Amino acid sequence: MSEEKTVSQNLMQAVCVNEAGELGVKHVPRPEPKDGQILLRVAATALNRADLLQKKGLYPPPPGESEILGLEASGVIADIGPGVKGNWMLGSKVMALLGGGGYAEYVAVPEEHIMPVPSNLDLHQAAALPEAWLTAFQLLHFIAKVKANETVLIHAGASGVGTAAIQLVRLCRAIPVVTTGSPEKLTFAEQVGAAVGINYKEEDFSEKVLQFTQGKGADVILDCIGGSFWEKNICSLAMDGRWVLYGTLGGKTADGDLFGKLLRKRGQLLSSLLRNRSLEYKAELVRSFTEQVLPHFQSTDPSLRPVIDSMFNMEDVEMAHQHMEANKNIGKIIIKIGTF
Repeated sequence: MSEEKTVSQNLMQAVCVNEAGELGVKHVPRPEPKDGQILLRVAATALNRADLLQKKGLYPPPPGESEILGLEASGVIADIGPGVKGNWMLGSKVMALLGGGGYAEYVAVPEEHIMPVPSNLDLHQAAALPEAWLTAFQLLHFIAKVKANETVLIHAGASGVGTAAIQLVRLCRAIPVVTTGSPEKLTFAEQVGAAVGINYKEEDFSEKVLQFTQGKGADVILDCIGGSFWEKNICSLAMDGRWVLYGTLGGKTADGDLFGKLLRKRGQLLSSLLRNRSLEYKAELVRSFTEQVLPHFQSTDPSLRPVIDSMFNMEDVEMAHQHMEANKNIGKIIIKIGTF
């Protein structure tokens, strides 16, 4: 009996991808925290489009990271590994940026990638923060270096990153302009704080951006679309503007005079991913976000808030993926992992 109990303690439930690319819950070895790591008992994780790509074999995890899907998680501290320097306590509610492993009951995380959960958020809400908010914060401040009063064009404005970016742009006293693909998403983005919303399926967003900015254009563009938007992006870009590419949902190629038109605007084409960054880079990003943004989830009026579209149980994860693939979500899709 004791041997069976030991085996059970060494296993956990996790969502795994089979050879057909289908998701299912299986028992797998439970991780042990290594030097400098904290073991998190997971309450919830959240979907990201990277999960959809990894499931199809198109976005493998960086070397050394878990093969299990999931780039963020919330939960409580279950164990503290050797060499941990912070004043972490067992049972504390935390959220974490992950290189993988979030779709499981336990995940081991470098302590520098963990943040305390704001007291006014529950663990399901907290699961919506790490990847989306840190991505938006990185794009705006580490990459684009946005300034007060600048106009920021945010594509996919009703997504998890989009709704986070709207609020972060407002926080630094800049002006968010967004594109979305439906009237419902436009209305929601404006409720979150967008100065103007544009339905890219019905209007030429570049014309609307130039109209809103009185011909100047956007100082910064956060672009997860890529190919299909390139020409309108350059038309929307202000002189000396910064176009930040962080996804290619609209294709990876661009036909036409991209470089010539960009050059005439003296535009900067920047690009960034977060998952394949170094542990040190992510640690600095988490530290900066914790100091500069996290307090505003409680102190700002109105306070910052994660936007949650829907919640699914762990065994219904395939349905959650289908919901995201259909582009139906406004904000984050949460997967409930553990019972707390």
